[in-house]
Amino acid sequence: MQRRSGSRIRTALVAIGLVAGLTAACGAPGGDAPQPADSKAVPDKPSKPVELNILDIAGNLQLTKQMIENFKTAHPDIISKVNYTTAPAPQMAGKLKAEQDGGVAQTHLVLSGTDGLSAGISNNVLAKVLPDFESRFPNLMQNYQEPAAKMQELADGYGIEVVYYPSGPLLEFNPAAVPASPASPDELLAWAKAHPEKFQYANPANSGPGRTFLMGLPYLLGDKDPKDPEAGWDKTWAFLQELGKYVKYYPSGTTEVMKNLASGSVDMVMSTTGWDINPRKLGTVPNTVKTGVMQPMTWVTDAQYALIPKGLSPDQTSAILALVKWMLQPDQQAIAFDDGYFYPGPAVKDVKIEMAPQKSQDTIKQFGRPEYEEWIAKYPKQPSLPASQQVKAFDKWNKLVGAGKGGK
Repeated sequence: MQRRSGSRIRTALVAIGLVAGLTAACGAPGGDAPQPADSKAVPDKPSKPVELNILDIAGNLQLTKQMIENFKTAHPDIISKVNYTTAPAPQMAGKLKAEQDGGVAQTHLVLSGTDGLSAGISNNVLAKVLPDFESRFPNLMQNYQEPAAKMQELADGYGIEVVYYPSGPLLEFNPAAVPASPASPDELLAWAKAHPEKFQYANPANSGPGRTFLMGLPYLLGDKDPKDPEAGWDKTWAFLQELGKYVKYYPSGTTEVMKNLASGSVDMVMSTTGWDINPRKLGTVPNTVKTGVMQPMTWVTDAQYALIPKGLSPDQTSAILALVKWMLQPDQQAIAFDDGYFYPGPAVKDVKIEMAPQKSQDTIKQFGRPEYEEWIAKYPKQPSLPASQQVKAFDKWNKLVGAGKGGK
């Protein structure tokens, strides 16, 4: 599957661990680099075209690189050149801190998931975008889809959400071995008990489907507090421990789970919209597999963000703000449909598949599922846990569920 190298999901636990080990506040960088927090000092347009260095720690460029290239082509008066680099999410906070302590902001824009966002805020290496520059993004919250707006709130003003998807949890299965999708967690447990070692999901700290399953279960089971994995998930932990009796092992990533489904070594796995569509498009998983939802279904949503490091010049900040505003235009948002990787993908309202590039339209027509639109419209949506709470959930899962059953 065309997934980010190393996956931001895998790195959430490590990212927060590194945060604890770094200085909580980095202070002003050395030298005379202007500080963009004073929005009055940042012009509407840079005095001359700037060269930008963009760091992707979330695999986001698969969804947004064409948007960025389109902006560069349309506005050579703002951006002269774009350099792209990628890195695992845990490296981001330390990299930015070192640059800022040295007085040279070499990274101008970070494309991140919730883990990098949390690490950046905790280490005080990100510029406050909102409300400082809210005039550059008129009607921002009103233009987002409602569940995307809730994911934007998680940024606490330190980032702008650029893509969104409802994620899962979904069951994905081989219909030759599973005639009907389990309709509830109890039915899933009964099926797993009757078919030991034929159900699987990956370690949640390293898997979108695993993580979404973990955060979706408290809603499915009616747990005390779905937002509190330590004190509010008694039913969830008991269920996962019982289910774990019939799971052979938990792979270290979702790709292995999908390969196991394709080979027939397992017959049912946890999935998300993107992990269902994109592997079938790539041929990793046969197009004969089916998906289903358990009741009472609640979507757990996910998003990725544009983050602005501290220490940029007014001209650099101006260019970045103009670029991010461009990325939120409906015609650019339509590019996020991609090959179903983050399906649907657009964060703003009223972006239809008919607006997407023909390649995306063809992919969704062939590999999308009509029921997804019905399910997305029908079932309630809840934002992902903040990264700090995810880490607590991952840690408890490792101790109570995953211990002794790690990936091969």
